[in-house]
Amino acid sequence: MIKQLSWKVGGQQGEGIDSTGEIFSTALNRMGYYLYGYRHFSSRIKGGHSNTKIRISIRPIRAVSDDLDVLVAFDQETIDLNAHELHDGGVILADEKFKPQVPEGVSARLISIPFTKIAQDVGLAQMKNMVAVGASSALLSLPLHAFQEVIEEKFSRKGQQVVDKNMKAIQAGADTVLQETGGSLEGLKLEPSDGKKRLYMIGNDAIALGAIAAGARLMAAYPITPSSEIMEYLIKKLSHFGGTVVQTEDEIAAISMVIGSNYGGVRALTASAGPGLSLMTEAIGLSGMTETPAVIVNTQRGGPSTGLPTKQEQSDLNAMIYSTHGEIPKIVIAPSTAEECFYDTIQAFNLADRYQCPVIILSDLAVSLGKQTVEPLNYDRIEIDRGKWITDADGLEELENSQLFKRYEQTEDGISPRVLPGVKNGLHHVTGVEHDETGRPSENPLNRKKMMEKRLQKLADGIDFQDPVYADVRHDEPDLLIVGINSTRGVIQEGLERLGKDGIKANHLHIRQVLPFPEEAVKPLVEKAKRVIVVENNATGQLANLLKLHVGMGEKIVHVGKYDGNPFLPAEIYNHCKELLVHGHV
Repeated sequence: MIKQLSWKVGGQQGEGIDSTGEIFSTALNRMGYYLYGYRHFSSRIKGGHSNTKIRISIRPIRAVSDDLDVLVAFDQETIDLNAHELHDGGVILADEKFKPQVPEGVSARLISIPFTKIAQDVGLAQMKNMVAVGASSALLSLPLHAFQEVIEEKFSRKGQQVVDKNMKAIQAGADTVLQETGGSLEGLKLEPSDGKKRLYMIGNDAIALGAIAAGARLMAAYPITPSSEIMEYLIKKLSHFGGTVVQTEDEIAAISMVIGSNYGGVRALTASAGPGLSLMTEAIGLSGMTETPAVIVNTQRGGPSTGLPTKQEQSDLNAMIYSTHGEIPKIVIAPSTAEECFYDTIQAFNLADRYQCPVIILSDLAVSLGKQTVEPLNYDRIEIDRGKWITDADGLEELENSQLFKRYEQTEDGISPRVLPGVKNGLHHVTGVEHDETGRPSENPLNRKKMMEKRLQKLADGIDFQDPVYADVRHDEPDLLIVGINSTRGVIQEGLERLGKDGIKANHLHIRQVLPFPEEAVKPLVEKAKRVIVVENNATGQLANLLKLHVGMGEKIVHVGKYDGNPFLPAEIYNHCKELLVHGHV
């Protein structure tokens, strides 16, 4: 028996690749295994190669594996593009229909199964993916009853006959593999799991659930990959809590609605990707100038322009920090797991209200769409902080001579009392031009200086964000400090484990609070390390440069970038670190 394995299914987009991976992994999740899944898909609705890679383990995992145990192929292209990942002794489970061939140089066992013919015999050729699920289950010695509940949930609305046919297809696939192999293959049988129930979710769903838990009742957004699942989740769920989702005509309208909603006291968010964030830039400045809370999710993808809409990249870091014209207080946080997506989204709404400024949740495609095991969420951790806001219940004293309420009053911390529209004696002016304490436009130089300093003061002493960094500090004086952001956390952690086995002293630092930069938490760890390697999915070293800007010591900081649209693998982290330590370069 083995403690973990990696399984991948591939074919043409639109022929059930996603549902194959979804059904297979959901059943394993319910059996109690830990999972991490990553989808490779094309930037089109139908056609083009697509695959889903799922890692299965009896222990927690946060990254895809370097290699592959089983490849399920619906076409030859899947074999040609992915067979190199198979380790010696790996298995290719392929549809007999396309006469599969193993590429030269690949040492793997090919098992041809008539997926399509079996599905047609059952009743529908499209069910070949269910035949593949059954074949995979037999190969791995998984009980077929584990798939019954999943199939019933997915297809029951179509009638019991459809459920029965899908289960029949799964059974037929399993029977055929057992006939071909004489039983499950040695070396592919997983150790039993602990059987515990855990969540299995993508980061986008966790963000959406976090927004609901934070009390958000409006989402305004325009669909864009890879953020759309946030909107889709909230369309299904938000109405149950008295909220609504508005699909706007563009991202400018979306962020404007979010600002208006928050001004009215209703927590709201929008979510987009790089191109959408570019359109929102001016309105984000309006949020900062009017000191109105706003929560914005940016799910990074390959850029610039349309770029690689369905591929991994971390190249929006500079844009999220610097893109707004003028100078405003702004917070940028970066979750690295689905669990953090949930809790950080709640924190984002609290920070937006507390500091009365825009808060950007910076994700990336691998965090947003990578599906992973999550321990049951602790709802007792949820706290709602609306900051210095005034409602009818608080009451305001009547102002003399029809004066306006000082919505932008000078305070020691720069944060002014925030009154909701309609509150008696709270009348004030709101404008995107520079203004005085009551909101009335003013171009007076002294007032400008005073109000600019007031706004910037809000974040001058840092922010109350829980765990601004994740640090795995194993050594007081490490040979190496590996730094990352967002989805690289899991692969860095695995690289760290491998380096440790080689006797290399390495620590891991993950940046979770990007702006304001947590210099006090970062600098001591950089100082103690002999070398610092910054791992990020971009070409120009945006995180590495941010590190140099805030903590200095640029002579010991090395950038390792990957910008081909694919996430890092654990072996790449390990090899880059070894190369740096042995030869002094990467």
